[in-house]
Amino acid sequence: MNIYKWLITLLISLSFISCSGEIDTNPKEIKYDREICELCKMIISVRNYAAQTINPHNGDRFYWDDIGCAILWFDEKGIEWEDEAITYVKDVNTNEWLNAKEAYYTHGAITPMDFGFSAHETKQDGVENYDYNYVRDRVLGKPL
Repeated sequence: MNIYKWLITLLISLSFISCSGEIDTNPKEIKYDREICELCKMIISVRNYAAQTINPHNGDRFYWDDIGCAILWFDEKGIEWEDEAITYVKDVNTNEWLNAKEAYYTHGAITPMDFGFSAHETKQDGVENYDYNYVRDRVLGKPL
């Protein structure tokens, strides 16, 4: 009978350890050529324009082949936690993850879904630089 009490105590302890309640909000590497864009359902294969969003309430992750897909998904689905969402986008030059709301964007690239926006960690010389709100408004077709 003591072994059963010990096993129950062990299982309860392990469940508390595994449920620390902390949500990982760091970007994770996408499994390219395997992950599917949440909006357009295309396989994500172009690394320079990939994005990911984390739901800060439960840690669910959503992957995108183009930042425009993420923006449209929030709008079309009416996601209530959009302002709290943690979205990362790949820097087109370094392939590093950037906070999408802090990145600088340029327009004119050929992107997977043809939204044309490239993310950069720093402002780019010789071209117009845009912030996330501008990109969002353009993707949603709002007047400028």
